[in-house]
Amino acid sequence: MALTNFVKNIRNIMRNDAGINGDAQRIEQIAWMLFLKVYDEKENDWEFNEDNYKSFIPEDCRWRNWAKDNGDGEALTAGDLLDFVDNTLFPTLKNLEVTPATPMRSAIVKATFLNANQYMKDGVLLRQVINVIDDLDLSSYEESHAFGEIYETILKEMQSAGTAGEFYTPRALTDFMAEIIAPQVGEQMADFACGTGGFLTSWLKALDKQVKTAEDREAYAHSIYGIEKKQFPYMLCVTNMLLHDIDSPQVNYGNSLTKDVLNYTDDDKFDVILMNPPYGGNEKNEVKRHFPADLSSSETADLFMVVIQYRLKAQGRAAVILPDGFLFGTDNAKLAIKEKLLREFNLHTIIRLPGSIFAPYTSIATNILFFNNEKAEGAAEGFCTKETWFYRLDMPEGYKHFSKTKPMQAAHCQPIKDWWQNRVEMVDAESGDEKSRRFSAQELMDLGLNFDQCKFPKEEEEVLRPEELLKQYHEKRTALDAKIDKTLNEIQQMLGIEIY
Repeated sequence: MALTNFVKNIRNIMRNDAGINGDAQRIEQIAWMLFLKVYDEKENDWEFNEDNYKSFIPEDCRWRNWAKDNGDGEALTAGDLLDFVDNTLFPTLKNLEVTPATPMRSAIVKATFLNANQYMKDGVLLRQVINVIDDLDLSSYEESHAFGEIYETILKEMQSAGTAGEFYTPRALTDFMAEIIAPQVGEQMADFACGTGGFLTSWLKALDKQVKTAEDREAYAHSIYGIEKKQFPYMLCVTNMLLHDIDSPQVNYGNSLTKDVLNYTDDDKFDVILMNPPYGGNEKNEVKRHFPADLSSSETADLFMVVIQYRLKAQGRAAVILPDGFLFGTDNAKLAIKEKLLREFNLHTIIRLPGSIFAPYTSIATNILFFNNEKAEGAAEGFCTKETWFYRLDMPEGYKHFSKTKPMQAAHCQPIKDWWQNRVEMVDAESGDEKSRRFSAQELMDLGLNFDQCKFPKEEEEVLRPEELLKQYHEKRTALDAKIDKTLNEIQQMLGIEIY
């Protein structure tokens, strides 16, 4: 089939169904059907390669036994199809029995459908959509790999489907971070808020270049670990991993913030962590209680940074995307987390990213923090970080800002790669502002743990959506209030005044 028309064809069919209300529901509807189609293709492989293979899915609910249309007029359609999907398929898959002994490749079926939804109300239109999906020949090498383009289209369309866009990080960025982190065969990588699996996919892509033997391939298949708490991106992530020949993806449906971080053992730690944690969210007190008092925060991104610190192996490497608010934030939790980065980790690099990386879906400026769980050679006493390099990635020539039609491309990361291998301090010739500079750990402490260095000369003029404007205002006001309180406390101590 014409793969480029796949999403367009389905969109045109669903537009006529009264049960589909907007892009988010349409894409979720596509997602569970794609999962069953892809899973059925994987089962063909498992049946061929394994003696006495038995499907975890009951026979009548396997894609091949209810979805395929052989053109003989016997395929389920209209009211019969709706009745089967609503009253047999979904209840059966949601209630599959899963025990600790259930293999991951089986357990993911129930996890995928646990909170999935079937929105379509017209059984004839549902049959048409199923036929379009079933026409995909995923057993064909060319078509299976070309399907990656369809998948990317679906992920990008999620960005216009409301809050679903938070799960999509530009592929150019995830690929760059995975390449810089330099995967090695035998290492395990984790993403504790993995969304649709962008970082997992980029890790596998970079690691694949290191695979030479059958043993390497086995290690490759067990090299990823992900957790996602929202049903829809979890479903897409699992499908994504199956398409990348990860037969038993270690991707769990759950919330990484609901376990006491002090209870993590060495078995819970990973060689590499790649993440773009959710930010801007406010966590409840019951979640905050899982963290030490000095590191506990209402800000979701802060809590994920603590999880990362407790789950990175000795000598392990991490690359994490965080908003500007983390760099200049002065609330107690942020300061404690940043001090912990300097004293217990080697925070060697911070890359300042243009504010429009995620445009037009959010204009929040972000950064990549690279750090290792090790003591840098030559680090001063009391620190594991010797020095932290800051580098500002400017907009590429000819771009005023990134957008939906002009997104970030892989080539736009080349300046970072060139600088990475030959680090020098740089000053912008036109503005005179610092573009790259290194600071010792003690210098950053003396700056009040203000990591807002080598910032952009001026903010780009952008029209923000009301909710983003309010969020930005709240972040800046909170940071300013904390700075004022800190200054007042210092004055009180100098004057020896106690205020009750």
